[in-house]
Amino acid sequence: MRACAGVLGRTLTIAAALMFATTLVAPAMVATAEAAETGEYPNRPLRLVVPFAPGSATDTMARLLAHDLFQRLGQTVVVDNRPGAFGQIAAVHVARSAPDGYTVFMTTNTTHSANPHLYKTLAYDPLKDFDPVVRSATLPFVVICATALPVKTMRELVDLGRTRPDGLTFASASSSSLVAAETIARLGKVRLVSVLYKASPQAIGDVASGRVDMMVADIATAMPQVSAGRVRLLGVATEKRLASLPDTPPVADTLKGFEVGSWNGLLVPAGTPKPIVARLAREVIAILSRPDMAARLTTLGFEVDPLGPEPFAAYLRSQLDTWGRLIRDAGIQPQ
Repeated sequence: MRACAGVLGRTLTIAAALMFATTLVAPAMVATAEAAETGEYPNRPLRLVVPFAPGSATDTMARLLAHDLFQRLGQTVVVDNRPGAFGQIAAVHVARSAPDGYTVFMTTNTTHSANPHLYKTLAYDPLKDFDPVVRSATLPFVVICATALPVKTMRELVDLGRTRPDGLTFASASSSSLVAAETIARLGKVRLVSVLYKASPQAIGDVASGRVDMMVADIATAMPQVSAGRVRLLGVATEKRLASLPDTPPVADTLKGFEVGSWNGLLVPAGTPKPIVARLAREVIAILSRPDMAARLTTLGFEVDPLGPEPFAAYLRSQLDTWGRLIRDAGIQPQ
């Protein structure tokens, strides 16, 4: 078991108490769903639940979509941030919400690909408790470190880590960043000690201040800090160089086989009427297909590649397998 296990376990204990405190209101859910299916949709504001704090990449995507969905649906779309426990608090909340199309989950592989393999017990089922709407984009990861750390390349980072008996510290605010860093530890044969955070902006802030040595972060959250000179960019977590970062080598050049990425997507509680799912999917894909929106998201680091409900469902199943393999290979034992 690596150093992250104890902290992870304590986080889960607190989160479990919060999650199981949520109550089910099945009769109301059924009645509301029936009303939504027979009435005009939407006729009141929607809530777009985000499992991370404001300023995260997922939050950024949610707010951009919320703005344009308001224009297309004629109803306010409120972004509801519910961070904590690697997205589990938000996931349980959505899973237990009325399946009426008014609660939508803007989430990532943290809740739906990695968590099922990191924890022995989850209070939600990533497939059975949700209906897929749209995969909005994929998002590359990058490795960053504190500017005070005496390294400029991934090779130097690995070499430095091997000289430190206590290892290097790494920040993680999601299952994705945790698994990615543990994969580096395994491939590089270096000790890395996890420091857990509720949100990526806070985590990157502590890397910038030098309180934590390094982090594997999504490109959208990391690059503003890199551009400002607050953290140092060491490598991209893709197999090949990114067109947006042509001078930054892949981590795989140093650690063969390293490749980790993220995705964003919209889901709704299971049982949401299919016409509502289809309407949401149609509107979101239309927004993402606009050249100006695609260009803006690309500038932020997203790779816009929307998938509708059925292909997104297949993608979710494949990602469960992919992240299961990554977690097993990293030697992380479920808690």
